[in-house]
Amino acid sequence: MVSADDSGDGEVEPDDGLRSFGETLKASRRRAGLTQEQLAPMVGYSVQYVGSVEQGRRHPSQKFVNKTDAALNAFGVIIIAARQLSRRRGLASWFRRWAELEEVAVTLNTYECRSVPGLLQPESYARALIDNVPPLATPEEADARVVMRMARQKLLYRTPYTLFSFVIEQSLIERRTGGPQVTRELIDRLLECGALPNVDIQIMPTISPQHAGTDGPFRLLETDEHEWLGYSEGQKTGQVISDPKAISVLHQRYAKLRIQALNPADSAGLLMRLRGSL
Repeated sequence: MVSADDSGDGEVEPDDGLRSFGETLKASRRRAGLTQEQLAPMVGYSVQYVGSVEQGRRHPSQKFVNKTDAALNAFGVIIIAARQLSRRRGLASWFRRWAELEEVAVTLNTYECRSVPGLLQPESYARALIDNVPPLATPEEADARVVMRMARQKLLYRTPYTLFSFVIEQSLIERRTGGPQVTRELIDRLLECGALPNVDIQIMPTISPQHAGTDGPFRLLETDEHEWLGYSEGQKTGQVISDPKAISVLHQRYAKLRIQALNPADSAGLLMRLRGSL
């Protein structure tokens, strides 16, 4: 039986990782002396599916990876290539460059007014967010996103420490995304992260007549080479910012936000009160 799309993943914009995997698959297929039309029935997938994977426009399912590796006598090459690809799966294409920069950051500052940043999310909150935003993810897609999000959180604990500062709107807690129990777990996670020696979490009160973040969320990052970069994200888009003048503006705004928000100790106190009201 031919599977049109066993993984549930639709076509996506090609990226370097998907293209690299596609080239590996294509080279293995050609080495075996097969066309796409010949390979497709051997592995139980449509010709369109094989073509999309080779073009870097579709994430291959694990079943497809295993079957093509065996059918092409690839000696594990396709499986290894897919393993490298899976390390990036679950990240939106527009966020991947920033995620790579996070890996070499020595300082990371984040202002967020839409949802609690991924680095601070418990699994239950991450799943609630994923389940709420159309188009709805398949179970496999949701799992991949959650796994990647949880894996990124290792950055909080690695040594030498990266210094993290987060300014988060109080309304994000009061929204109760996922319900009261998820919100309790979210607050517990925020308190846990806020107790780390390299993490400052500040809450911006809901009533705040002076607010430097009304233009929207943003992030600032200092690399291990002491270069500052920014990041701004919207609906299905994200932009890494390197222009020094734009970075200077973001620094000024973040400095104001830190003054306007509650200090870390008062923020922890507010979080505990919010938890007690649930």
